[in-house]
Amino acid sequence: MALIDSKTGKKLRDYTIAELTEAANLMRGYDLVALCAAASGHAGGTLSIMDITAGLYLKIADHDPKNPDWADRDRVIWSTGHKAPSLYLGLGFAGYFPPEDVVTLRKLYSPFQGHPHWLKLPGVEVSTGSLGQGLSIAVGIALAGKLDGKSYTTFCIMGDGEQQEGNVWEAAMEAAHYKLDNLVAVIDRNRLQIDGPVSDVMEVEPLAKKYESFGWDTVEIDGHDMQQVAAALESAKQRAGKPLAVIANTVKGKGVSFMENVAGWHGKAPSYDEMVRGLNELGVAGAIPYDRLLADARRYQEAVEQRLESRMPHFTRNYWWNAGPTMKAEMEPTRKGFGQSLAAEGDDPRIVCLGLDISGSITISDFYSGKPERKPRWISLGIAEQSATAAAAGLAREGKLPVLGTYATFAVARNLDQLRVSVCYGNFNVLVAGAHGGVSVGPDGATHQALEDLFAVCGLPNMVAVVPCDALETRKATDYLLLQHAGPKYIRFAREATPVVTTAETPFVFGRANAIRFRGEAPRFLDAFETTLAGDYANEEEDLSIVACGPMVPEAMRAAWILKKEFGYETRVLNLHTLKPIDREAIVRAAQETGVVVTAEEHQVGALAWRVSSVITEAPELYETPVITGAIGIQDRFGDSGAPWELIKEFEVSAEHIAAKALELLAVRAGQTAEDAAWLKPEPRPLLATMLFNQEPPPLRLPARVG
Repeated sequence: MALIDSKTGKKLRDYTIAELTEAANLMRGYDLVALCAAASGHAGGTLSIMDITAGLYLKIADHDPKNPDWADRDRVIWSTGHKAPSLYLGLGFAGYFPPEDVVTLRKLYSPFQGHPHWLKLPGVEVSTGSLGQGLSIAVGIALAGKLDGKSYTTFCIMGDGEQQEGNVWEAAMEAAHYKLDNLVAVIDRNRLQIDGPVSDVMEVEPLAKKYESFGWDTVEIDGHDMQQVAAALESAKQRAGKPLAVIANTVKGKGVSFMENVAGWHGKAPSYDEMVRGLNELGVAGAIPYDRLLADARRYQEAVEQRLESRMPHFTRNYWWNAGPTMKAEMEPTRKGFGQSLAAEGDDPRIVCLGLDISGSITISDFYSGKPERKPRWISLGIAEQSATAAAAGLAREGKLPVLGTYATFAVARNLDQLRVSVCYGNFNVLVAGAHGGVSVGPDGATHQALEDLFAVCGLPNMVAVVPCDALETRKATDYLLLQHAGPKYIRFAREATPVVTTAETPFVFGRANAIRFRGEAPRFLDAFETTLAGDYANEEEDLSIVACGPMVPEAMRAAWILKKEFGYETRVLNLHTLKPIDREAIVRAAQETGVVVTAEEHQVGALAWRVSSVITEAPELYETPVITGAIGIQDRFGDSGAPWELIKEFEVSAEHIAAKALELLAVRAGQTAEDAAWLKPEPRPLLATMLFNQEPPPLRLPARVG
């Protein structure tokens, strides 16, 4: 059947094989345009899966674009969530919305998230992104179909590298056990993943024999031969007794010569020139108004930026990073310091680094880059965080110094029990890197933005947690944790380039905070501040303290600059790089000597705020001292797709928001309203004249639809 009017049961359109082939080719073109407009995303896999997409959404799967929740529809689960643009284009070509709308891919407020979210876009069955979970969801949906006596088929789209996740094989076992003949796994076997060929990273073959041994039927097809695609998927709906695995042999980057079979195009978007070249190779340049679509995307982006700016606290001047002629900051990703440490210290024969498929991105591969003699101590374990964590415990038990790392949301979430039992319970010397922490990960969206990891890791006995503020401090922290601290240890750092606010001479002592003071504007942002160990700092009777960790330390420093220049307030900034064990003395002194404490974290409010508040409320020294506290952080919500610095504004964790919170608390201390806060210091500027809290702007609109 396929596209159906669910009210009448009639087909909306019956595509021929030739029409499906043409549609898939056109989808590839729109995919290139959307990725170019987003300037991020996954070109290789979205192109390899497009024939499957066209076959499913335009011919095989029963669904109704006007009734996305039709109870008898077939379900399509995209376990391989990073191929979301293919899903969106399948829905668009099927009639859920104009395909042109996908040009807002990965932009803030767009329903076309970096990884699919079913609550934002009708037609998306479930939210996915963390690989290996989709088949289990599909098992649950197929079981529900059996229980409810429904005849729908559940299709689950996966990648071949994804088969490295143990979760997949648990689901495969369950599907066979319950004879889920209403379940079809479609595996995009393009043979490449982020770190290279699947066979090199972690071999998954022979896939057909493995699924058959688990009790599945299998069929192998050419994933670019539409006749084979349609025949295999149609036959899957007419079977009984066993689930079916359709193994589709495909080419990563299909249709674009310079992308085909190149692992580097896994998570890369084309430039404008590359997009045009690709469209010409596909033969669709004349069929897609790509310049107009890119202009639509730019207009949408301008509306996003206007909306963000309307919601920001404003002052008499622009204090944003590098916006003025002075206070210039050098920007560098904190992750660079992690790789630099491993490169410098990796000659120690005990060090063993475990690769989990995003090795270059998180810089753990710097351990062996250019040093072939270290390659035997580089162990690639693929997309398998749980097993890798337990394997690291085994290596540590034998005297090795294992280091593993991945996105922070995967590093301490899906493997939390392995960390708890295998690593922490045995107190093993394992270094875990939680990379790409916080919303500044950007357009990948909520599934890849770690906003809860510190809750988990700080709750584990024996585990220590360090959240360095810039690349240099990340290097120092990694050096220390790697070779000096024995036991379970977690280091969390960001993906995006953030301000460098320390030097080689800046003190870094594990477990002890640094005190930072604004001393006056300077050509370089770094030179406007003085940093000392908090324990060595002499009280200057500041008006408030801002306690921060990670990339929020530079934001706290910028807030101190704003508060001084706009209102004359003096601020003590504490860089609490070691979150566990926490520097109790520095926090108590700050609370006692300033009376107002604001915490700032790029995480759900609490990982830092609750720990700092706990220190304050439990300190006998403060029993008779009034202390007012406030917290800046993520307010109990998931992340979103968008540019990193946009998300810093959207989630209200910028220096401007820290300064606004500080003014609010200072007003409370003075027994006045926030509007009166500016009058609490000598010769201040009026608060209401310099700080505007605008109302929520009207909702954004997608680009005008094309008839």
